Amino acid sequence: MKLSQLTSYLEGLAPLAYQEDYDNAGLIVGHPEQEIYQALVSLDCTEAVVDEAIAKNCQVIVSHHPIVFRGLKKFNGKTYVERVVEKAIRHNIAIYAIHTNLDNIMAGVNARICETLGLKNCRILAPKHKLLKKLVTYVPQNNADEVRNALFNAGAGNIGNYSEVSFNAEGTGTFKGNDQTNPYVGEPGKLHLENEVRIETIYPAILESKILMALVLAHPYEEVAYDLYELTNQNQQVGSGMIGELEFPADEEAFLYFVKEKMHCHVIRHTEYLGKRVQKIAVCGGSGGFLLKQAIAVGADVFITADYKYHEFFDADKRLLIADIGHFESEQFTQQLLYEIITKKFTNFAVRLTEVNTNPVKYFI
Repeated sequence: MKLSQLTSYLEGLAPLAYQEDYDNAGLIVGHPEQEIYQALVSLDCTEAVVDEAIAKNCQVIVSHHPIVFRGLKKFNGKTYVERVVEKAIRHNIAIYAIHTNLDNIMAGVNARICETLGLKNCRILAPKHKLLKKLVTYVPQNNADEVRNALFNAGAGNIGNYSEVSFNAEGTGTFKGNDQTNPYVGEPGKLHLENEVRIETIYPAILESKILMALVLAHPYEEVAYDLYELTNQNQQVGSGMIGELEFPADEEAFLYFVKEKMHCHVIRHTEYLGKRVQKIAVCGGSGGFLLKQAIAVGADVFITADYKYHEFFDADKRLLIADIGHFESEQFTQQLLYEIITKKFTNFAVRLTEVNTNPVKYFI
């Protein structure tokens, strides 16, 4: 199939608009029209992973971490980044990264951590703002149901666990067309009054073109009147980290043993025990220290993440237990998640999990 078929599907699940400002998710190497037959899935795209893709005849590498974060000015093979990109281009291997956009969706990286730890009642820890918009349009009463349903089918009207959400108010619309018009109701050159329904509904900004197309196609009027509003509301389905609960409260040390086993950790760096039972657990795959205030604010007993620096541990200030389990360890199950996502959609497309351990951190035990 075409590479664009795979990337379009992945971006439908984890839109590039959901990535953080510093990130570089998306197609890094390759052409959208390139033919692909096999994909290699990995956490990182290293030179060893590219060699593996060559050996296994894979035309695309889907990795979590982008190999390129900042612009490259030279390709002299002096750095591992340059060597990876050069080798991939020479062997016509595409590289696609699905990073913080996969972190920030409900069924993404953090959800897999929660699932691994058996957490219940999970939700986004820090929902994102300014990802939602509101559409207001005016429709003849007899056509209101048709237009509403078209908007809902295009992705509008979803708030949390509720769908087909809208507000409707009846009123009178007026219009007078010139001699170039062919109005659905009324006559050219004459003022017309029509009983209309004002429909308001919310939608993800990334779906705007699809929503407006659905509106125009379903609306009976020759000229469709509508308003678009930017919202500062939180999108509860998109954001950083997650918070969930253990089925039963647990002893702190026993819980860390449990985390060590489930997350395959060599070691866990943590703040001092607080001498209490823990049940509410916040998680963030990768470097999640920026979410400490949110974890405290929602009453988390433990915050599981990675890449904590020495002085940052003091910020817990005995309000919760920080558990740094390692960057690779916190995200290692992302490979399996991507494998499942791709194979579920493309049942006849070969997907391989890398056999390369890309963790750059080694432990002397």
